[in-house]
Amino acid sequence: MSKEKPRMFIIGSRGFLGSYAARAAKSEFEVMGGNRTATGHSEDVLVDIRDEDSVKAAFQTAQPDVVMLFAAHSDIDFCEQHPEEAAAVNVRGVEHVVNACDRRKTRLVFTSTGAVFDGQHHGYSEDSPVSPVSVYGKTKAEAEVLALALGPFAIVVRIALGIGFAGRSGTNAFLDSLKNRWASGQSVNLPTFEQRNPIDASTLSQFLLDLLEKQETQGIFHVGSSEPISRYHLGLKLAARMGYADCVRPQLEAAPGRAPRGPDHFLLTEKLRMTCRTAIPTCDQVIERCFDGVA
Repeated sequence: MSKEKPRMFIIGSRGFLGSYAARAAKSEFEVMGGNRTATGHSEDVLVDIRDEDSVKAAFQTAQPDVVMLFAAHSDIDFCEQHPEEAAAVNVRGVEHVVNACDRRKTRLVFTSTGAVFDGQHHGYSEDSPVSPVSVYGKTKAEAEVLALALGPFAIVVRIALGIGFAGRSGTNAFLDSLKNRWASGQSVNLPTFEQRNPIDASTLSQFLLDLLEKQETQGIFHVGSSEPISRYHLGLKLAARMGYADCVRPQLEAAPGRAPRGPDHFLLTEKLRMTCRTAIPTCDQVIERCFDGVA
């Protein structure tokens, strides 16, 4: 008789990163997705993390052993302009999920961001003090505290920049946005002064599964490529790979009216390297893996 798979509840499974994680997890888990609207998938559960009763009902249906929480307001400029709505999802919504996990003693994987740092230093470890400069970063820093209160049941994964193709409309996938603009003949201005170490959605998903392999794994982990790259040079490489080599322009200063962003969010990944089987990829490997498959 085959062993029953543990149950994983992915909140935000139809979003960009969540869809990749859902696909990757199906070999090891019985996966159920949680989303605010119906998607037509029989394994989906309706859940609005802003509503505690909705979260309780979803957990009662899903009966999860593991929860991955991707659902968030992740548009930095939107959060800056709508701080109350950002807090409702990114802080209170996380609190509702954390409380539900605590009641069931369910493991939680919570995705956070390099924006919890001010970007004034080169290289941040998991122990570096947080210092967010945007509403988005502040909500994520608050949410990390809530998630980590679960102690041995919590894994917080910080990402400087997640990239890839979503393969569906309505997500915030960076590459889909770039490709659509380039295909329509638009040039894109990308900042030369913002450094990130990106990670593709497929490799990120594998790291998340690696972290779940051992019951004792807990705490904060940084995920990204082995070296940083400016958004401008990343755009140049992506444009060349997609056949739009002349469609990237250097942006030399911050655009007015946008939320503040840290200039250098290079997340150090030594702790991840020591914990996971999956090797830390280079920037070029991350870029190439974006084209290997779409969730």
